[in-house]
Amino acid sequence: MNISIFGAGYVGVVASGCLASFGHTITAVDVSADKIGMLNRGQSPIVEAEINDLIGNAVRSGSLRATADSAAAIAATELSFISVGTPSAPNGSVSLDAVDEVSAIIGRSLRGKTTPHAIVMRSTVPPGTAEERVIPILEHESGLRHGEGFTYYSNPEFLREGTSVRDFYAPPFTLIGAPPGDDAAVLRQLYAGINAPLHITPYRVAESVKYLSNAYHAVKLAFANEAGQILAAHGVDAREAFRLFREDRTLNISPAYLRPGFAFGGSCLPKDIRSFLSLAQKKDVAAPFLHNLLTSNQAIVDRVYEAILRRGRQRVSLFGLAFKQGTDDLRESPFVILAEKLIGRGFDLRIYDRQVQLARLMGSNRAYIEREIPHIDRLLVGDAAVALEGSRLVVVGHIAPEDQPALLAALSSQTVFDLAGIPALESKPGITYQGLCW
Repeated sequence: MNISIFGAGYVGVVASGCLASFGHTITAVDVSADKIGMLNRGQSPIVEAEINDLIGNAVRSGSLRATADSAAAIAATELSFISVGTPSAPNGSVSLDAVDEVSAIIGRSLRGKTTPHAIVMRSTVPPGTAEERVIPILEHESGLRHGEGFTYYSNPEFLREGTSVRDFYAPPFTLIGAPPGDDAAVLRQLYAGINAPLHITPYRVAESVKYLSNAYHAVKLAFANEAGQILAAHGVDAREAFRLFREDRTLNISPAYLRPGFAFGGSCLPKDIRSFLSLAQKKDVAAPFLHNLLTSNQAIVDRVYEAILRRGRQRVSLFGLAFKQGTDDLRESPFVILAEKLIGRGFDLRIYDRQVQLARLMGSNRAYIEREIPHIDRLLVGDAAVALEGSRLVVVGHIAPEDQPALLAALSSQTVFDLAGIPALESKPGITYQGLCW
């Protein structure tokens, strides 16, 4: 393909060298005369393993040139990447000035062009940038309609400095945000030589995953650093502890727990977090990240509670009381905490949980629920349909698969807060549905 890449910075230069190595013809576009000169001499303007050889080979073969002439670059190519910087603004938000400027330049350059053109965003931009910002700019400046003369895609990069060339050739996946019904054929063709899964998503999902990834990387680093300091203060070699920690690929380094939803609870996580924090306190080790875990968890319960309050005091049906589905462990269950708050505010509450039967509760588990909700026997019912009788507000924390048909059949016109992300609830006609993170 003939490709123009706007922005000869880190992302743009790596894409220029790597795509040229696939046999594509690349026109790099930048406002910097120094960068243009270096690229046209076969030199990389960035320091990165392997990139100098890629740029040199591409220039010598005639598959890469650099220019400041945006209109000529658009005229000579059928696909354009936007790879400009998106630095932090003074208030902490991202500055999209360069994105706006390049979008406008591309839009004006499309005026009068008679062949279809694809514009692909590689820069890291917030969710909503495609529909609320870039596409309107492109339409306004080009006089064309999206899908009629040009098409826009989001294609975030996941490159690490120092290994970016290797990451380009072997990504974990290729992610493309596209308009509804568009299978992004031009980008499928472009990346056909890369052996990695390719996912087509709505724009906002594609735009969000890069933010999500980097936020999680920061979470892992903060966790490792703080936990390492606590362990070291108690005479533990944190390097060895974390080496063994990483051996667990079932829970620790895995997709486990990485599903957005309601708060955590149970007899282990809250207790062990408090215990670990007490180790930090004993040695005066600052651990602000870890100290906020339980506060963050409680904030999720409070958010749901406030959402219920806004609906007015009425009968509420709560499905799920144990801290997760498939157990009767009520200790520090976020659903028990939510139920307590609703009862304290005078709500008429009915609770159904297939696994929770008072006659079978024993030991600390029974003592906990009797202490937290003394009259729990008056609130628990033994049938999903009975729990819904007279209720206008339904909170689904979790429900056993065998009970879902009865719940769906009994729902008619209630408001349903789905804390579990159950697809059948979301598509249930006749109810007012509200999800937690979806």
